Amino acid sequence: MSVQIPKAYFPFLKELKENNHKDWMDAHKSAYKNLENDFKTFCKATVDELNTFDQIARVKVFRINRDVRFSKNKMPYKTTRSAIFSREGVHRRGSYYFQIAPGASFVGGGFFKPEPVDLLRIRQEFEFDSEPIREILSEAKFKKAYGGFNTESQVKTAPKGFSKEDANIDLIRNKNFFVRHAFTDEEVLADDFQERLVAHFKLLLPFFDYMTEILTTDLNGESIL
Repeated sequence: MSVQIPKAYFPFLKELKENNHKDWMDAHKSAYKNLENDFKTFCKATVDELNTFDQIARVKVFRINRDVRFSKNKMPYKTTRSAIFSREGVHRRGSYYFQIAPGASFVGGGFFKPEPVDLLRIRQEFEFDSEPIREILSEAKFKKAYGGFNTESQVKTAPKGFSKEDANIDLIRNKNFFVRHAFTDEEVLADDFQERLVAHFKLLLPFFDYMTEILTTDLNGESIL
């Protein structure tokens, strides 16, 4: 039987958004701790489901406290809850991610802000041969769930060392290689949300395996591990 997101978390997050200050949180600390424990239980149970088709090293539930030291936004708390599931070993790249919040829930995965050496390697591979990644992105179930890469973060023309006339510039311009699928509030709070979430995660596996192949080899296909 699947584990559920605590239904009371959405009303709590809505109230927090309207009362984002320490006094309110202190007054509702007991309720928050109970909700957060249930959310962590959901995440731990999701690890077990992921491990039926992948190997997960750890799950990180992100803190609700915001780091406001260098931010103009001084609100002390996030009004979303999220977690990331990291795959085990250097020979398994990519991470599964999901976020819940009223009107802003989604599942996603991929390579967000990759290290410069990884970013260059991915771009070089797509410049050399884009057919495998385009096949993955256009696979019917994957495309229906995720569409393509999130393109909110791209260089304006072409990265240094690449031609803006390249046939694969639509891929090369990306700074991130991340896909996402939005869930409605009703879907998140439904009894079968964990099944839906895991099903969407499972669709990412061919993408992760291919990107792992890229990031663990050089352009000649030789292992760098």
